[in-house]
Amino acid sequence: MRKPKHCLKPLLLCLLGAAAQPALAQQTLPPELQGGPPSQVPVAVQIARWHVLDGDINSLTFRSIDRLFTTRTVAHAGTPWRLPRADAPMDFSYDFGGKTYRADAFLERTYTNALLILKDGKIVTEIYRNNSDETSRFIGWSMTKSVTSLLVGCALADGRITSIDDPITAYLPELKGSGYDGASIRNILEMRSGVDYEERYDFAHPGTAARNHIDALVKNVVRFADAARTIKRAHAPGSTFQYKTLDTAVLGWLIERVSGTTVAGYTSQKLWEPLGAEYDAFYLMDGQPGVGREFSGAGFNATLRDFAKIGQMMLDGGKANGRQVVPAAWVKTSTAASTPADPKAPGAPTGYAMQWWLLDNSGAYSALGLQGQYIYVDPRSRTVVVKISYFPPGREDSATEETGAFLHAAAAWNPK
Repeated sequence: MRKPKHCLKPLLLCLLGAAAQPALAQQTLPPELQGGPPSQVPVAVQIARWHVLDGDINSLTFRSIDRLFTTRTVAHAGTPWRLPRADAPMDFSYDFGGKTYRADAFLERTYTNALLILKDGKIVTEIYRNNSDETSRFIGWSMTKSVTSLLVGCALADGRITSIDDPITAYLPELKGSGYDGASIRNILEMRSGVDYEERYDFAHPGTAARNHIDALVKNVVRFADAARTIKRAHAPGSTFQYKTLDTAVLGWLIERVSGTTVAGYTSQKLWEPLGAEYDAFYLMDGQPGVGREFSGAGFNATLRDFAKIGQMMLDGGKANGRQVVPAAWVKTSTAASTPADPKAPGAPTGYAMQWWLLDNSGAYSALGLQGQYIYVDPRSRTVVVKISYFPPGREDSATEETGAFLHAAAAWNPK
């Protein structure tokens, strides 16, 4: 039965009144993101990108980069390399802070999303947590630097780079007159470029690095590597080790220039397909296609097993499933210490090679990424460990030291 018209009047007045109310306020950028050139990235997306590292959500955001940023795909192999298995329980312990812990306690204690251990080329442990699985593609953060080093080795083998002792300006003349003028490719690989770029991310008082992060990655109004055009010099090239993502961004620009293609395209051609990767990888971009570049210093994303294949390939002298992917000479050269590890800092990565970290002076080395990403390679025990983490900001030191203790114990472990 139809309702009387007088019953509709209060409802109509209510709806009209609601329409007359002012709209709810939209999101506004935090002070750190305000100012500078106007960005085409929606405000809500900028804010989401700004919170990617937050400890409350990074277990999720670290495997959701393709939902938050522009990305470029790295195609996987047609016939994947299937790593053999010899699964075994983690029946070992490790010592940290004067206490002994079971290996399985390590997962929660150090904010682990995924863990894979290879012994002599066989998977003995593969664990996924927090709703991740074998298809999850995790951001490697600065593990990407080690991938970029591999690409430099491939370009050298291809003759696209004549020598790593060539000045960078021989390939990137845009850097003439900048702090990079006079630095060799070797200097940059070893984080000894000498440019004045402090890797400090105090976003409340942003310096060059923090400002570049905001403008390139959050707002997409500049290209990350373009800061190299105007950067000043702080030290003579080769004289001083100073870790800086800008150095690796310059190496990515170099790869783009000498390969004649994109960094993603060269990665697929020279590394990902020959490696036998099971899934597509991707790079986080610092802008839309046509203007953006791959963030070659910290933007590579891949699955746990495919990251493990990088480690096993390194362990096997650049071979993957019997195929030479990266020259054996480059594996040896790029993992030799240019800055020796501090023996008084066990568990902490203090030594450096060419975009690889040294946890000690034993020959073990690691790709290492922000907030706990590891590809650890120990040639002595033929062990590879990949750990994907979500360390909360401010708690990284303790978690890093504990991870170092676990890695040493995992290398010494002989599964039954």
